[in-house]
Formats: sequence, C-alpha cells, structure tokens
Amino acid sequence: MTDLFSPFALRGVTFRNRIGVSPMCQYSCSEDGKPTDWHLAHLVSRAVSGVSLVIAEASAVTPEGRITPRDLGIWGDEHIRPHARLAGAIAAVGAVPAIQLAHAGRKASRRPPWETGAAEPGWQTLGPSAVAFEGFATPRAMSEEDIAATIAAFVAAARRSVQAGYRLIELHGAHGYLMHSFLSPLSNRRNDRWGGDFEGRTRFACETARAVRAAIPEDMPLVVRISHTDWVEGGWTTEESVELARRLKALGVDAIDVSSGGLSAAQKVPLGPGYQVPGAAAVRSGAGIPVLAVGLITEPEQAQAIIAEGKADMVLLARGFLREPYWAMKAAVALGRTDALAIPPQYERGWSSLGAMAMDRAVGEPLPAL
Repeated sequence: MTDLFSPFALRGVTFRNRIGVSPMCQYSCSEDGKPTDWHLAHLVSRAVSGVSLVIAEASAVTPEGRITPRDLGIWGDEHIRPHARLAGAIAAVGAVPAIQLAHAGRKASRRPPWETGAAEPGWQTLGPSAVAFEGFATPRAMSEEDIAATIAAFVAAARRSVQAGYRLIELHGAHGYLMHSFLSPLSNRRNDRWGGDFEGRTRFACETARAVRAAIPEDMPLVVRISHTDWVEGGWTTEESVELARRLKALGVDAIDVSSGGLSAAQKVPLGPGYQVPGAAAVRSGAGIPVLAVGLITEPEQAQAIIAEGKADMVLLARGFLREPYWAMKAAVALGRTDALAIPPQYERGWSSLGAMAMDRAVGEPLPAL
C-alpha cells in the first residue's frame, strides 16, 4: 500500500516521502525582492522536520507582479545569488528545494496583510480585462504586447530559478492572481484569442506552461497550482480544471497543485477538514495526472488516508507547519513510520527515544511534548 512515507518520483526528482511545505507568503523582504535571513530560518526549520519538498513562496516575475512591495521576487539576475543561498540550505537538510513563480495581476499593489489598503507608492496593476477585484484598483486590460512580455518574464524567472539551484518549479495559477484571472469568465471579459471560450481563457496558462517547459531541464519537474473552482456560480469550475489539467499534461506539466477560490469576494467556500481534496481527486482521476492536495490537512491519519485512498500523490501543509514546524516527525511517530524518516543526526536522539516510547504507549494516549 502506498503510504505517507513512501517515495514518489516526478521526472528526475525522487521525493523521500509524500509530505511537502506549501508556499507561504511572508511579506518580509525589503523592497528589492531578495530572500532574507527570515526566509532562510522559516523554510529551513520546516525542511529539518524530514519533509520531502519545500516550496519557496510566490516569487514575482516582474516588480509589478508583486502582491506587496515586500514580496519575494526573481525578476532580475541580482536575485539569483540570494535564492541560491536559500535553495542550497533547503537541499542541505535533504528536502527538494522548489520555487513558486507568480504574477499577482489585479490583486497586486497592496500592503502586507497586517496593514491595510493599497501600497504606497502603488503601481498600475494588470489583468485580462479592466475588471477590479472587490476593494482593489481597476487593472489595465493587458495588450498583446503585455501578454507576450509577461510570458517572457515567466521564462526568464524559470531560467534564473534553475541557476539558483531549485529542483522543481511551480507556476501560480490560483487564488485570483494573473493566470487564474485569465481562466475565469468572471474576470476575463476579452473577446480576442486570450478570452471568450474555454480555449481562449486557458491560452495564457497553456502558453506560459509551454514556454517554461521548453526553457528548463528535461529532468526538472514542472507543476501548476490551480483553483479547481471559484466557488461562485458562473465562474471557473472543477470540470474545466480537469480539462485544463489534461492539456497541461500534454504540454509537459508533471503535476497539478489543487487549491480553490480567491478570485471573487462573493465566493462561498465550504470550509472543513480536507475541503479541497475532492477537487484534487477529481483532477487526478479525470486527467490522469499526479496531484498535490492542500487545504485544512492537519492530522497525520487524515494525510495518510488521502494518499492511501489514491486521492492525491502528495500533501502540502502551510498553517500546519506554522503551528508545528516538526509536523513530519510527529506524523512519523503517530503512524509508526519512524523507520522511514530521515532525522538530522543533531535531533536523532530526541526523536528516536520519542518513537520508542510511542510504540509502548496505548493508542490514543498523548505523547510527551518536546
């Protein structure tokens, strides 16, 4: 039986288990977009727990593609060296270093979430159409030249990511950001070849994936994150996500990271444990492509069931790792799989003794805190 701690391979990369750290925006750069010591401490501390994959947060492919002025970026060659430091540190503790390439589109030019309002000074945002997200500035509808330049920016950022030592690239096509806003008829009102029917609305995602795939090594996995539904009537649907995944697979995309929502303030999201997993399962079975599942996956037994039941190929946690940086270690103890977990030698004594105690304790009895 495939379980949470069994290996998994995409192209030339083998992951030591099925647990990954999802991208988490930290809004902790200066305004130059370069990774800082905060990013190093934040991501490496999660990698130490024995996860197989760590995805650095949304890194803007242009300055105007940032959500806030304090976002990570990889729009210039000056970003390669600090990203290489981050990727190297993640790899040094045994996890696969990855990066999420992003453009925030009409949801750009904001302050960090603990502040309010638009960024100061702000900048002109872009979108497929001049349709604003609620409470945000109206974007400028992109011209053909804008679209071509943005695809080229994704390609250039992908090449820099390879130079920096990342082993997997994820394109951000979810949460109402630029690629997602092209997909949804709620935000894409174009009547040219970049809008209208399904073919037109998916063109930007497909052309970006095609161009990035051609620019990176053959053995490097390419993943696309999508929102499988807008949770709004008349918006993007799970059925469309399945068809998009089929097309992306044909273009050389290796897996789909399945999230949801973020495009409309009118969304009605049925929050609950694993609430996005059915969408991941639908994409996996309907498109025949590996998927990464996210969304209120909190317990080891829950994550194990998702993998064992074939609903996803990997699980990614974000808030779970904010609450418990060593979630993977605790999952190995809870599931009786400490044999499969690569624990750093500096930590091995503490976790080995905890695992031994776990085997002798009654099921359900709490483990001692570390």
